[in-house]
Amino acid sequence: MKSIRHKAVTAAAVAVLALGGALAATVPASAATAGAYNGACGKGYEVFTSTPVNSSQTTVAATTYVAYSSADKQWCAVTVRNKPGARVFMEVTLDTWPTSSTLERDAGSYTTFAGPVYKDLPAPGLCMTWSGSIDVYYNSDRGLCP
Repeated sequence: MKSIRHKAVTAAAVAVLALGGALAATVPASAATAGAYNGACGKGYEVFTSTPVNSSQTTVAATTYVAYSSADKQWCAVTVRNKPGARVFMEVTLDTWPTSSTLERDAGSYTTFAGPVYKDLPAPGLCMTWSGSIDVYYNSDRGLCP
């Protein structure tokens, strides 16, 4: 008797998982990928980190992605808007920290993303610092130390 009940519970669990997978597959791709990294840095760049640019405590307006290419030995940053629309001020910066070499920056009126900007792999003892803006909202971070 116990084995029949176990098989019934297992079958029900499999059915629920299958239904859940079918429902997840029906979510529109645009909703699942809003603000996702868009490949703007180019072929061979792998995203290492991202920093949200919040327009409120719970709403992310854009995300700044930092990617690296081992072939090019360069870091890249791009700020991607979560909901493309009318042109708005956007910015992305990339530099070294604690000592700045030369700030790489792209700023302007964009519908989808700002950037990409590139920096060579920093010397030992230096880390990367990056920032992103959309409209009046801003966020920055640092790390990725060799």
